Amino acid sequence: MTRPGLVARVLIDSPLPQLDHLFDYSIPDELAGIALPGVRVRVPLRSAGRVADGYLIEVLGAAAPDRNPEALAGLDAGTDFRGALSPMDSVVSAAQVLTPEVWQLARRVADRASGNASDIIRLAVPPRQVRVEKAWLAARAAEAVAPVDGTAGVAAAGETAVAAGAAGGVAADAVADPAGPAARPFADYPAGTLDTAVADRARLCVAAVTDLRLLPDGQTIGQWAITLAELAVASLAAGHSAILVVPDYRDQDQLQAALDLVAPTGSVSRVDARQSNPDRYLAFLAALAPAPRIVVGNRSAVYAPAHDLGLIALFDDGDPLHGEPLSPYVHARDAALVRQGQSGCALVFLGHTRTVEVQRLVELGWLTAVHPARNRHPRVIPTDFQSEPDQQARAARIPTAAWRAAKESLAQGPVLVQVASPGYAPMLACQSCKKAARCITCQGPLALASKNSTPSCRWCGALAANWGCTHCEGRSLRVVTLGTGRTAEELGRAFPGARIIVADGDHPLQHLGPEPALVIATRGAEPIPTGGYRAILLLDGERMLARESLRVGEDCLRWWCNAAALAAPGAAVVLVGVGGLVARALNSWQPEMLAASELADRRALRFPPAVRAASVTGTDADVAAALADLAAMDGIDVLGPVTTEDPLVRAIVRLPYASGDEVARALKAAIVRNAARRRRPKGAAFRPAPTLKVRFDDPELL
Repeated sequence: MTRPGLVARVLIDSPLPQLDHLFDYSIPDELAGIALPGVRVRVPLRSAGRVADGYLIEVLGAAAPDRNPEALAGLDAGTDFRGALSPMDSVVSAAQVLTPEVWQLARRVADRASGNASDIIRLAVPPRQVRVEKAWLAARAAEAVAPVDGTAGVAAAGETAVAAGAAGGVAADAVADPAGPAARPFADYPAGTLDTAVADRARLCVAAVTDLRLLPDGQTIGQWAITLAELAVASLAAGHSAILVVPDYRDQDQLQAALDLVAPTGSVSRVDARQSNPDRYLAFLAALAPAPRIVVGNRSAVYAPAHDLGLIALFDDGDPLHGEPLSPYVHARDAALVRQGQSGCALVFLGHTRTVEVQRLVELGWLTAVHPARNRHPRVIPTDFQSEPDQQARAARIPTAAWRAAKESLAQGPVLVQVASPGYAPMLACQSCKKAARCITCQGPLALASKNSTPSCRWCGALAANWGCTHCEGRSLRVVTLGTGRTAEELGRAFPGARIIVADGDHPLQHLGPEPALVIATRGAEPIPTGGYRAILLLDGERMLARESLRVGEDCLRWWCNAAALAAPGAAVVLVGVGGLVARALNSWQPEMLAASELADRRALRFPPAVRAASVTGTDADVAAALADLAAMDGIDVLGPVTTEDPLVRAIVRLPYASGDEVARALKAAIVRNAARRRRPKGAAFRPAPTLKVRFDDPELL
């Protein structure tokens, strides 16, 4: 039977892996004019009148309107089905919210991680806001008919943005620098590196300058934000869009302040989780316009639609906030690498440190390392308190040299003291056997919220009023580690009369004046002071390095470098109680030294990122069936399986990068088989949840 008319290929918005492919539907005549690629649609799904939401990916047929032959790159552009197709139910909206580029990116990224494309699209396309969308469509329609001289309104808007972007370099020169006169854009880097990055479509790993910049409005931001803003404006001036990805809202605020200074008005779309749903959807729709724009946001911004993409830049790619906590768990760095490969745009990884993943790409020659032209970095002083004779300094966990530096600097301005954890006493132990005190309900760690509070569990919150040690039956507790609250008390006694400020998750603070103060902050929560900190003390380093993690060394170096970048020129940065390669890398300000050493060790051990790794979790039978499909592949080795929680086991699959696509397809097939074979128990309303889970490139896997 021949199929008349047009055929819609639809991706159903569903988390079920067995539905992660395109479905064919016939397009009724009344929908033919608005059934275009990228629109939201509703389609029938099997029987009982069920209707599912989805996205129209492509329209097939000789008379298909706006057919994009590249919309299904790598997939079969036709369909072999010759029966009668079910008609599409409706077109939800005429807005083409899913662009071909974003669809190809979602499909490729999902396939690489054995995941669903719809899960990626859910990150790329915000939930629909009807009023915002209708107003946007009406404005688009008005722009299309408003010009009378034959010039399209959208094109004119794009030309205006490009012309304004060309003047962005002049605006960048107006940035005020407390250390000297304003400089030209990219003055901190050698000529022919960042100034030509967009034009050359370069792939760069850039070491951020550690200066702070004072803006004309009195706000202080990091120099890294100015660098990213200048790169984005250079892309805009060349007629290309730019995507800037940063870890959290604190970094977004700094970058937004820099863009407000150098970017043309109305050229920036901010995708922020703190925005209301209408504001976020409006920013997304603005990025759909066929004109160059700058898109700023967190990890999901890497999937934003951007017309003629010319630049993708990530700041601090080692921050765990760049990792997606939901399936298929794709890191923003990996998504950026895939998108750069598809679009050919410039790619920049900017940060005060270098991750092992980026170091691997540098050593392969795929990324080019760029360092500032001036070798300027904070003055780092390693110290030791093991044999400290001063009782006051030992009580405050600060060696004499660090205590003296803080006392002298406190008269000039703010002094930062970085500690490992918030709270009063984040961890307790048995007084008798020194074993960590655990909750009798969930086995979580016990802690004190305040000085006179009852110990409680940090996981479930249960009070431990009648706690008893399971090892020695002891009843007394001792403090093992100290948080911001306890440290503030100690420093208040050590520095009488000083103003004490606590900055952590419970006491957020972004900016600070130049007045003298002792700032006790957890890692990543340090406020930005006007003019920089006069001294920085990095405490609890030994405890931070004791954390069980493959990435503990580079994580600690990143925390300390980001804090040290807030120092005023010439200020002392005191690292307490830490030695070895991490301390040497911080002291010499050569984070690539630690990254290169870590990468060499992981190559010897076949640990990521020297190889790719995937965890396969499920019942013993499901894991065995999934691993059986990998047995014939070369270069694959399996660790485990081992029991995680009854009845689940976990195995780790290590594989070379060249085998990544083949292994991902095999594991995805195992996931689909596992999901499709589930049977609904008699009398139950739903089928049981799938028991097989696959996660690629988990940063804490080993």
